[in-house]
Amino acid sequence: MSLLFSPAQIGTLRVRNRLIMTPMHLGYSPEGEVTDRLIEFYRARARGGVGLIIVGGCGIDKIGNAFGMTQLDDDRCIPGLRQLVDAVHAEGAKIVPQLYQAGRYAHSAHTGQPCVAPSPIPSRLTGQTPVELTEEKISEIIASYESAAKRAQTAGFDGVEILASAGYLISQFLSPLTNHRTDRYGGDLQARMTFGLEVVGAVRRAVGPDYPIIVRVAGNDFMPGSHTNTEACLFCQALEKAGVNALNVTGGWHETSVPQLTMNVPLGAYTYLASGIKQVVSIPVIACNRINTPELAEKILQEGKADFIGMARQLMADPELPNKAMGGNFETIRPCIGCNQGCLDNVFRLKPVACLVNAEAGREVELGSLEPTSSPQKLLVIGAGVSGLEYARVAALRGHMVTIWEEQQEPGGQLTLAAAPPGRKDFLYLGKYLEKACLQLGVTIHYGITATPESIITAVEEGVFDKVVVATGSYPIIPSIPNQGTIKILQAWNVLKGHEKTGSNILIVGGGAVGVETALYLAEASTLDNETLRFLMLEHAESEKELYRLLTQGNKKITILEMAKGIGRDIGPSTRWSMLADLKRYGVKCLDETKVAEVSSDGVLVEGAGGQNLLPADTVIFAIGSRSRNELYLALEGRVKELIIIGDAVNPRKALDAIHNAYAEAIHQ
Repeated sequence: MSLLFSPAQIGTLRVRNRLIMTPMHLGYSPEGEVTDRLIEFYRARARGGVGLIIVGGCGIDKIGNAFGMTQLDDDRCIPGLRQLVDAVHAEGAKIVPQLYQAGRYAHSAHTGQPCVAPSPIPSRLTGQTPVELTEEKISEIIASYESAAKRAQTAGFDGVEILASAGYLISQFLSPLTNHRTDRYGGDLQARMTFGLEVVGAVRRAVGPDYPIIVRVAGNDFMPGSHTNTEACLFCQALEKAGVNALNVTGGWHETSVPQLTMNVPLGAYTYLASGIKQVVSIPVIACNRINTPELAEKILQEGKADFIGMARQLMADPELPNKAMGGNFETIRPCIGCNQGCLDNVFRLKPVACLVNAEAGREVELGSLEPTSSPQKLLVIGAGVSGLEYARVAALRGHMVTIWEEQQEPGGQLTLAAAPPGRKDFLYLGKYLEKACLQLGVTIHYGITATPESIITAVEEGVFDKVVVATGSYPIIPSIPNQGTIKILQAWNVLKGHEKTGSNILIVGGGAVGVETALYLAEASTLDNETLRFLMLEHAESEKELYRLLTQGNKKITILEMAKGIGRDIGPSTRWSMLADLKRYGVKCLDETKVAEVSSDGVLVEGAGGQNLLPADTVIFAIGSRSRNELYLALEGRVKELIIIGDAVNPRKALDAIHNAYAEAIHQ
């Protein structure tokens, strides 16, 4: 048996394996109550084989709450919480709630009250300045932690987790950035620990000596002037002395400029933070953040870097991961690709979370189980992009006989474009998963076939297929701009596919997602590679400053031109900020509210707020959007009786919408 799936202890709590579903904001409790949606979401993850589920966050009071979070602030919550606990226990997993108080991260528009913090330091996350807590109010909040923990115990939870990471209230007391107090709660590190340790003490008094307490800590705040792993280790040692039974180690604050969960974060990148803490404590340590595969999880445990592994979004993507891994079915695991389109982006939009790769996540009540069809058909799907593959997968699960015709030699469609820029390769994992899933379900995929109306109609008339599904995607818009010169004119899609070579002075027309991705793809192309960087660093061959220059400065001068105001407006909020930071890091110049008037031998004539300007360039790349590729559907309409169109072929959309559209069509097939 692997170490990952061996039983282990957290204090008095025995867990069936070392895989923990760490807390994530779901937005499934609009009034703070436990809903059927929340219960069935977690029931599915418990049934999938995870050892322990941490439900989070669960508000201890109203003033530090957030949209859609489950509450622990009133006894009226207990019956619903008990239902949740019973559902998870029935599937063999354990469950604890995360005690949540946001402090200066709370939105007054949601709570109806000003947010509070140790000191009145404005929050870059919310744009609000909190009210400084009095000692009397601090005592009230500590009492709220105590009461919430007791309610959790009464509801049957197997323990509690105290949130002391990510820049929330306890973090705010710990950090010199947000704690400027001069009373006993402020000063040196030992004094700044006081609030967090008093919370732990109050919770321990409430639940007794044997009830498991976990604390989630930031292994490094990643905030200049705040804590590193050194201070985190000291805090964790104090927590152990205070009677904490395990430590859940995550990355930095929400305000940090260092990405935490986006796909450009290497898998397992923050394991070193958990490892650093494990070396100075004797209680179990949980490693998390971008640990997406059981193979990586097992490696971390075998190397002694942690005692448990935390996964959140990966278990949203595939609740059956533990069972699949225990059965050795690693290739059937649906990957989390770190896109954040349905999870974090929805949190920012105050919407319930969804999942790009798993259309069932959060919809377990609505969808129920996937029922086999009573009338199986022979289906022809045109196109092996995400829509076509997802439709084929779900239809095959329901018992239909599915064939895909794809004109290219590989699956995935536009996923190959999205995966081209640096740090975006995870998109490829989705295409590979969908292809494998289809093949394992008996779907026949023919590559290199260009479907024509005649070939399709003939196949239907001969009885080869009963129904045709058009998933032909979209193609890039080609502008009609006068070109009087010899400057190379290219399409972004061809550049991202590696089909076209560019010059060294490049103008990218279109500052949406594709334009940004193309700029980053080209900017990184001639910079220092990772293997060379490691060699030069180990040999001290270059200064740190020179190595950074070599990592970020290639031999291409790149400018993005965008007609509208702002760059990357169609990129999700959880990812956009880091991609814009990368543009700045690589020296890409961005000009918004600027349009191209003409391309000549002297350069590109552009028009902006300051009038016309001639910009030198040897290459112009157009990334101005796409339009549906629906000609095949229109040619078949009225000639094929059973015919539908899905995905981008209907209208261009994000990958999440394409997957969910295909799933919805397939379950009604």
